[in-house]
Amino acid sequence: MSIAQTQSQAEQLLHQAGILPVVTADSVDEARRLSAALLEGGLTAIELTLRTPAALDALVALKKELPGIAVGMGTVLTVEQMEKCIELGADFLVTPGTPPELAEALARAPVPAVPGGATPTEFMALMARGFRVCKLFPANAAGGLAMVRGLAGPLAGLKLCPTGGITEDTAPEFLAQPNVVCVGGSWMVPGTWLKAGEWDKVRASAAKAAGIVAAARQAA
Repeated sequence: MSIAQTQSQAEQLLHQAGILPVVTADSVDEARRLSAALLEGGLTAIELTLRTPAALDALVALKKELPGIAVGMGTVLTVEQMEKCIELGADFLVTPGTPPELAEALARAPVPAVPGGATPTEFMALMARGFRVCKLFPANAAGGLAMVRGLAGPLAGLKLCPTGGITEDTAPEFLAQPNVVCVGGSWMVPGTWLKAGEWDKVRASAAKAAGIVAAARQAA
């Protein structure tokens, strides 16, 4: 499969998701419960980060038990991690940044990849490899809405998934930008709710997020 095909898939997947919950789970059971709550709330994809020892086992479990949710593996830092995630069935891959070796491997990957960058130079390098859908990270620290708007003119072919510091209140502003295909955030999965097992709150927050997406699509 060519990078043009996988990037088309990435754009379609992220557009459908609208808001991508960034999930860090301490156990398989936690990943299972919070993902189910997100799906019940109306969110169709997650970015499951490789920040805990449970992440890969959680990927396997979610792929078996929750076919309705697309599981993207995030915080992919190395080619080895990328290969393992693909082997275990990840639907897509997300990186916080993308050094050349990793970019080259992602460009050849058989699944959609959303490589991360924070500067025009990084995005130009990724576009030169065929990427058209990228993660702006950390979005707020890198300039927030001003950066998103600033990139739209010179990099007109680039679609962004800003992630990092975005909240329920600011998500609509980002989704209103023509070059934003999706936003990532963790406001609907705060650690305090997860530790307390407050899945009803996760579900309700996911439903509000799905409503934000629906409103943004209607306004577009």
